[in-house]
Amino acid sequence: MPGPIVHLGATILCGHAGQATPTTPFARVLVGGQPVVTVATPYVIAGCALTGTGSPPCATGQWLVGATRVLAGGVPVAIQSGTSTCVPTGTPMMPVVVQPRVVAT
Repeated sequence: MPGPIVHLGATILCGHAGQATPTTPFARVLVGGQPVVTVATPYVIAGCALTGTGSPPCATGQWLVGATRVLAGGVPVAIQSGTSTCVPTGTPMMPVVVQPRVVAT
């Protein structure tokens, strides 16, 4: 399914409203002037609201499925309609704001 490409400036949240930030975006490909994110890029999550429960809060995130036809450095780019997960909760990351101009399949 096509979707806008995720980039460094995108707003990505965990399922509990924690801010997810990519650690190593792919700097050789830019979208809207910012590096793209590939499915190999790990995320760190800060401010997960699951802290008051017995379960540990979201700490990291990873895209599992991205674009099938668009690659950066031989790795699929992350897209808004892709699949992701947070560790250790297993909830998906939610791309809330992404650039709307470049769409990948």
